[in-house]
Amino acid sequence: MTPADHSLKIAILALVTLVSSGCVTSRVEDAREGLTGINSGEAVVIMAKSYHLGNETEEKYIRCVEKALARGSEGLNVIPHQEFVDSLFPWFEPRTAPAETKNLPKLMERPGVAEKIAAQSVRYIIWLDGETERVAGGGSLSCAAGPGGGGCFGFAWWQKDSDYNAAVWDLVGLESAGTVSTDVTGTSFLPALVIPIPLIARTQAKACKSLADHLRAFIVNDGSA
Repeated sequence: MTPADHSLKIAILALVTLVSSGCVTSRVEDAREGLTGINSGEAVVIMAKSYHLGNETEEKYIRCVEKALARGSEGLNVIPHQEFVDSLFPWFEPRTAPAETKNLPKLMERPGVAEKIAAQSVRYIIWLDGETERVAGGGSLSCAAGPGGGGCFGFAWWQKDSDYNAAVWDLVGLESAGTVSTDVTGTSFLPALVIPIPLIARTQAKACKSLADHLRAFIVNDGSA
C-alpha cells in the first residue's frame, strides 16, 4: 500500500466513525386552528391528499403513520385508510374527495355518508401531503474482480429530504383543527475499501415516527394549557 493509499484509508475510516450514527436533521411544526380532543371509542383515519401519494413508497409511509399512531398504551384507534375509502365509495376516492372543510357539510348530506362515518366512530380525518425525494449526491465508487479476488474502492454520498404535512379535520365541528408538518433531511454515505460499508440515513422512517408522535399529542391535547 502506497503512502497515498494509506492516508486515504485513514481518512475514510475517520469519516465512517464520524457518520456511523447517522447524519439526520429534523424539524416539526404545528399550527392550531381549533380545540381538539378525542374520546374513548372515537377513531382517526389517515388519507392521502395528493395523487402522487398513490405510489408504493408513499402508501408504505401512510401505513407507517397508521401503525405508529396506534402503537403503545396511549395509541389512538386508527381505521385503515383503504377500509374507510371502500366503506364510503365513491365519496373519498381521489377524484371525489372533499378538497376543503367547507365541502364537508354538503358531503355529510349525501345519503348514507354521515351514518357510515358515525358507525365507524371517525372523529378526525388526517390528510397527508408530501414525499421523500433525493435532492443531492456525489462521489465515485468502482468495483473490479480479478484472478486474485476483487473489491470496491471509493466513496459516494446522497441526500434525501422527507417533507410531509398533515391537515387535521374535525368531523364533529366539520372544521379544520390545524396542521402538523415535519421536514427530515439526511445524508447517506457509502465508503468502500474492498467492501462497501453503507451508512444509511433513514429519513422517511424518522419522518414517520416524528409526525405520528406530534399528531397524537396535537389531537389529544386541546391546546388550552
